[in-house]
Amino acid sequence: MEAIALNQANLAQLPGNVAVPAYAREALVASIVHIGVGGFFRAHQAVYLDDLLALPGNEQWGYCGVGLLAHDAAMRDAMRAQDGLYTVVERSAAGDTARIIGSVGEYLYAPDEPQAVLDKLADPGTRIVALTITEGGYYVNQGTGEFDADHADIVHELAHPEAPRCSFGYLAAALALRHQRGLAPFTIMSCDNLQNNGDVTRKMLLAFVALRDAALARWLATHGSFPNSMVDRITPATTDEHRALLRDSFGIVDAWPVVCEPFRQWVIEDEFPHGRPAWEKVGAQMTHDVLPYEKMKLRLLNASHQALCYIGMQLGYTFAHEAMDDPGIRLLVRRMMDDEVTPLLDSVEGIDLERYKATLIERFSNPAVRDQLARIGTEGSARIPKFVLPSVREALAQGGAIKLLAFTVACWFRYLEGHDEAGRAMPLNDPYAARLRALALQGGADAAPLLSMRELFGDLSDTPAFTQAVGEALASLYGLGARAALEQIVA
Repeated sequence: MEAIALNQANLAQLPGNVAVPAYAREALVASIVHIGVGGFFRAHQAVYLDDLLALPGNEQWGYCGVGLLAHDAAMRDAMRAQDGLYTVVERSAAGDTARIIGSVGEYLYAPDEPQAVLDKLADPGTRIVALTITEGGYYVNQGTGEFDADHADIVHELAHPEAPRCSFGYLAAALALRHQRGLAPFTIMSCDNLQNNGDVTRKMLLAFVALRDAALARWLATHGSFPNSMVDRITPATTDEHRALLRDSFGIVDAWPVVCEPFRQWVIEDEFPHGRPAWEKVGAQMTHDVLPYEKMKLRLLNASHQALCYIGMQLGYTFAHEAMDDPGIRLLVRRMMDDEVTPLLDSVEGIDLERYKATLIERFSNPAVRDQLARIGTEGSARIPKFVLPSVREALAQGGAIKLLAFTVACWFRYLEGHDEAGRAMPLNDPYAARLRALALQGGADAAPLLSMRELFGDLSDTPAFTQAVGEALASLYGLGARAALEQIVA
């Protein structure tokens, strides 16, 4: 079978076992701008909208994707060559399924066309701006919870408001244009893994805008809307292996497919003053209180991902399912969830917590997804403070256990040294990479240099119960080795 290049003209020629958009894509109105068109957005939010567009009467909702970073040029090239189309492959033990997603009608690449991005954001027809800009993209000082006005991106934006480069710069510039033109602000919806992500977005963006234009900040505070949301779907980074799978198994040439697990979940706070898609018709849950769902997911799923990835890489594993096949890592994850996190959680309407945890173990262990530990371990300086440390603080306040949570932090510290126990390099992708690596090498088995980073640990840097637990765990990782330290901690 000769593989077919994916584009609009070739849709009718694709194999019958590949679902294709059944709606008129040319009729879509790109009323939602999405900043950060990565794998997760394309496997999650864009899929929900694709499902909705298959129902009649929803043509007023379509996506315009925006890439802000230099490496987004490759995504731009792929999306434009394929008329915005791409393939989602769901992988499970039952087999692989493929479908073509058509909900992204436009793609703008900000480094080459900044004015086009501003024009789109300021357009009266833009009603929602959604974000997947990673946990580190909100400029939060992790130690204080306040806005990091000293970040290099922010310093540039304040010095050059007419030439934005980061998401906050573009949002502020576009909101200023809307304010001048008498338009309401668009709804800003974070889809990143942050507890209270809408509230965080509101707080950080308002702090930034106030430094730029106090009157604009007052207007945004009065008229803006920042709904919270909880998102969930395991989505590994796209590789050449995935492209070959699609070509060989489905006969499609796709420059940037996305592979994911079958499971997906989206809980959204229903605060959209300028309208929204009827996401509830395609499986999303609209609510007025996202927090219980967010807390459950971030503390159990995301924190467990941190627990398994750093020790997994030190033991030489590449994929999440390989780590979960290790009895010690599996026990670490399950005990951390059961003994240290679950006691901190409130009941969540409609959720059987024991079943939820069992489902997480199944999802982490799915061999078909082949989720990369290096992907899960990206930006630990943002993820550890958001996923692990909140449970530490709450457990300490309640007199609860933190041994396994502290071990997870210690495993991150050991990973920052840069090599596993066989001497193989472990990739470090983090905005604080240089400083973290230097402190890890300086301290070695001594956790004190890394624990001194108050912008990450805040008051925990001075909390003996935490610093002692992390210090003992890190010393065991260096002194006993990863395997023996793991066996000791779960014994």
